[in-house]
Amino acid sequence: MPKPRSKTGEKNLIGKNLIELRKMHNMSQRLLAYRLQLAGYDMDKNVITRIETNNRYVTDIEVKALCEIFEISYEKLIDGKGL
Repeated sequence: MPKPRSKTGEKNLIGKNLIELRKMHNMSQRLLAYRLQLAGYDMDKNVITRIETNNRYVTDIEVKALCEIFEISYEKLIDGKGL
């Protein structure tokens, strides 16, 4: 069974929002990965790159981790409203 994709064929809904969040926080992919690892999440720079370029599905744990790091709600991360 194929995995679901957005209407535009993307593998996740947060790629563009993650880029925007990183820019707002003056954070590189490497720094984000470092902070995620310090918080106990096994995500490296390559994972961040693949999420941002929509080449990777995002797990619920990864969504939770990103929300914790940026101190935002799931809705903001997914919908991008109010970023």
